[in-house]
Amino acid sequence: MKILITNDDGHEEPGLEALYQAVKPLGDVAIVAPEAPQSGVGHSITLKGGIYAKKIKNYKYSVQGFPVDCVRLGLQVLAPDAEWVISGINPGANLGTDVYPSGTMAAAREASILGRKAIAVSQYIAEGCAIDWAATGYHVSKILPVIMGKDLSPGQYWNINMPHPLYLGSELEYQFCRLEKRPYDYIFLNNSDRYHYTGSIHDRPRAAGTDVAVCYSGQIAVTLMEL
Repeated sequence: MKILITNDDGHEEPGLEALYQAVKPLGDVAIVAPEAPQSGVGHSITLKGGIYAKKIKNYKYSVQGFPVDCVRLGLQVLAPDAEWVISGINPGANLGTDVYPSGTMAAAREASILGRKAIAVSQYIAEGCAIDWAATGYHVSKILPVIMGKDLSPGQYWNINMPHPLYLGSELEYQFCRLEKRPYDYIFLNNSDRYHYTGSIHDRPRAAGTDVAVCYSGQIAVTLMEL
C-alpha cells in the first residue's frame, strides 16, 4: 500500500517525522510537504509562478507552496499510486469550526476531492504543557490502523484529534463524534493601527458528544468529515 503524507507546518517539523514513523510499518510512504510553515492557509492553491519541488530523499520532497499544492503535486506527479493521504501531525488541535482555516485539514479534504482516502491528524496542546512527540507518535501508530480499516464513501475523510497530555505505553480510548459547530469566543485588541486576536481555545464550547468535548476529556476524537 502506498501512502502519501504531508502537513501545513513545513517538511522539517517534528510532527511530520512522528507521523512518518507511525505510518512507515503500514506501507510504502512518500512525503510531499511544504518548504515553509503554512498554518492557517485553508484551501489555498498556487495559481501563478509555478510550483517548485525539491527532492530531499528518495521518498521526500519539499514544495514551495501550500498543503493543497503538495497533495495535488503528490497525487498527480510524485506519488500517483498513493491510495491514502495522511496529513499531520499538527501541533495544535483542529476541532470544531477550526477545520475550515486549517491547512492540515485542507490537505486531507483535497485528497478526498481527488478520490483518495484521507486522514488529518492533530495533537491538542493542553494549557501549560508541551508535546511529547514520542508519546504522540506511539498513540497515533495505534489508532491509524484502526481508522484506516473503517469504510469511507466517496467524499468522506477522517479527522483525528489526540488528547493531551499523552504518555508512552498508556492505553487510550477513542470515540466517534460529531463536529462542534459553535466557535470559541475571541476579541480584537488594538495596538495603534494593528489588531490582534485574543481568546482561549481551552474555554471553548463543548457540547456532549462533540469532538471538542471528547478530546478535552482525554479520549481520541475521531470525526467523519464530508465534502
